Amino acid sequence: MHQYANPNRFLTLSDRILPWLSGLAVVLFAIGLPWALVVAPPDYQQGETVRIMYVHVPAAWLAVFCYAGLAALSAASLIWRHVLADFAARAIAPIGACFTFLALASGALWGKPMWGTWWVWDARLTSVLILFFFYLGHIALSRAFEDPTRGARAAAILALVGVVNLPIVKWSVDWWSSLHQPASISRFGTPAIHPDILIPLLIMAAAYFALFAALALIRTRTEIWRQRLRVLRLTRIERQQPLAGPSRPAGA
Repeated sequence: MHQYANPNRFLTLSDRILPWLSGLAVVLFAIGLPWALVVAPPDYQQGETVRIMYVHVPAAWLAVFCYAGLAALSAASLIWRHVLADFAARAIAPIGACFTFLALASGALWGKPMWGTWWVWDARLTSVLILFFFYLGHIALSRAFEDPTRGARAAAILALVGVVNLPIVKWSVDWWSSLHQPASISRFGTPAIHPDILIPLLIMAAAYFALFAALALIRTRTEIWRQRLRVLRLTRIERQQPLAGPSRPAGA
């Protein structure tokens, strides 16, 4: 995979993949949204409120997945000094933050009719909120230095520190008492969700992942071109500055 760490090769490869990913995301959303919001039956306990799940659950999955990818890119940046890893990490951090915010907001909308409150400080909700703050911290640190390399290093270290929060997000409902239900899809045996609800949920999850991949490619390409533009501007400024030399007295 080291050969694809070259920005030029990445631009060529992503230029071929991006139209297919974008088209796949559009097709999956065109199928999943009507199925989830109109065709799928209401839940026997939650009623029509269950439809929030089709937005909330995939967003929560992507919140964790994006951060795991961010941590992997940060490790690659610190260990192998791959500049493309810095570009990709800077690109996907805002995407992950948006998915995390969507998970928190839709979870509040879901929690009010189900639990009678918008928010409780249980382990799952608190750990996802902390995950959101780690995203914001990465975004801020990566842009806090005039030298992009220093910002990338600081943000990468923060991203790796935040990895300790991912197991808490995942297994908090099993470790502590929580209003959240335990795993219903990844449990051993058969999922505890009826296929009429599970199938559109999986289609929506696939649509979210395709959307994330397309956005990640677009933003990474943008970061590469932004860095190249910065280098060109600095080069032009250096060329316009006169060369400094010792002053000579008049008439010498």
